Amino acid sequence: MTLFRLDASFRVEGSHSRAIGDIVEAAWTEANPGELVERRHIGTDVIPATAWGDAVTAAYVPEDQRTPAQRDAVALAATLVDELVAADALLFAVPLFNYGVSQHFKSWVDLVITDPRMGPGTTTLAGKPAELVVVRGGNYRAGTPREGWDHATPWMRRVLADVWGLDLTVAETDFTLVGVNPAMDQFKEMAADMRTESEALARQHGAELSRRRAEAAA
Repeated sequence: MTLFRLDASFRVEGSHSRAIGDIVEAAWTEANPGELVERRHIGTDVIPATAWGDAVTAAYVPEDQRTPAQRDAVALAATLVDELVAADALLFAVPLFNYGVSQHFKSWVDLVITDPRMGPGTTTLAGKPAELVVVRGGNYRAGTPREGWDHATPWMRRVLADVWGLDLTVAETDFTLVGVNPAMDQFKEMAADMRTESEALARQHGAELSRRRAEAAA
């Protein structure tokens, strides 16, 4: 079995989303020793900002009349979808930036959707097990002052689960700025408890990915 992992953080060292993603990956690897993990780091190897526009406009131009940029964008979109199709399970590790979706993840999604296999009504990825790791610096849970300020997670759920039809589970981690921002020091114990809970959930979800794949294939 193959796991495809996508990281959207532009940080490599000290990235909380990568750390939680590592837990999911480790649990999956333990359940599938020796199996392949394919990776794409869109936070450091970014999708060109112009690629989406080039791929969209290419659809209205005969193939032999496309510009080099349009051909490159179409080819990149196809490669991105090939990675998703080839994998048995998917892992997305995406931090919350400025209350919204990471620009790197949004650019990736937009380009993926331009491929004909991922257009409206297609079922290319339907039923494939996937884990979304969400990391937030503050606390956005129900009942907190900033409940509803996370405008990224609902959108990602909508695309991954409702539009693409993935069998999606989500591990959310809050308060990752505790210990970084002194104004949050008062929440140190709460943050530690939340981190323990999210890490346990990440392990559980990672271990279950292959089982869910087997059930989907049955």
